[in-house]
Amino acid sequence: MQVKKKAMLGQLSDTDIRLLRVFRAVVECGGMAAAELELNIGTSTISRHVKDLETRLGLTLCRRGRGGFALTPEGERIHQETQRLLAATDAFRASVDDIHQRIAGEFHLAVFDKTASNPQARIAQAIALFRERAPEVALNLHVSTLNGIERGVIGGDYHYGIIPEHRRSDSLAYDELFGETMLLYCGAAHPLFSTDNRRMGWAQLRRHDFAGLGYHSPNMEISHRERLRRDATGFDQESVATLILSGRFLGFLPDHYARGFVADGLMQALKPALFRYACRFSGIARRSPEPSRVTQMFRQCLAEAHAPQPASANGKPPR
Repeated sequence: MQVKKKAMLGQLSDTDIRLLRVFRAVVECGGMAAAELELNIGTSTISRHVKDLETRLGLTLCRRGRGGFALTPEGERIHQETQRLLAATDAFRASVDDIHQRIAGEFHLAVFDKTASNPQARIAQAIALFRERAPEVALNLHVSTLNGIERGVIGGDYHYGIIPEHRRSDSLAYDELFGETMLLYCGAAHPLFSTDNRRMGWAQLRRHDFAGLGYHSPNMEISHRERLRRDATGFDQESVATLILSGRFLGFLPDHYARGFVADGLMQALKPALFRYACRFSGIARRSPEPSRVTQMFRQCLAEAHAPQPASANGKPPR
């Protein structure tokens, strides 16, 4: 019986780190061909790098063939450990930059979707300030789900995140930023569209199918409290909007995001004085290890951008 010889990893080298970064990109992109643009190298080179990593580790990390790309159980474990290792490596590099009082490297910011159209959100202004003060920092902007942003910040994949408030985590520090108004909408093909809803209350809404967000949030809290009949689930605002546009579901959306659909006659807000709730957005950073100087600088830029704006001569805040 032939015994398979296992590779001994030994000391990690720069080459190993580079191979692990390629492997992480392949997993995140969902395959080698899909990772070409991310890595800016050809599929054959990516395949060779993954094979070299498998040889180095003495493990089969993925299956590739007609069935598509899939991680083996060992590959899933190595991917998890790769995430931890690369996050620690990036944190070490940022700490060295801190010691040298150098503002450089990469900064990964993750935001919840559909914030750009919110007039209360001044993230773009904060980015402009940050770019002016830290021109050597490469800024990477991600859009993700609420839970994905929290996990990414805690795990070190993101340096900072901006999310709608819900349950707070002891592992995170919070910076209150801006608000958002959520209204209840129906699509043009829905029976309630263009009907008189002045007498409608929460009890009447329970007769209709509701599309809600599939994670803990103010959206989920209000649907539970009012016992709305959730027959469809979305995991971002885009998916909820699509369900509403089908004409089969009611759902809450940010008023600034829904404004375009309403102007085109595709949606209508139902009794906005009653069917509404307020949502607050906060920035999040890891408590430990202490955020880098780059992260602290971005937090300061956000605070300045969201500070109360002085009124202009006509009594309105300047744009």
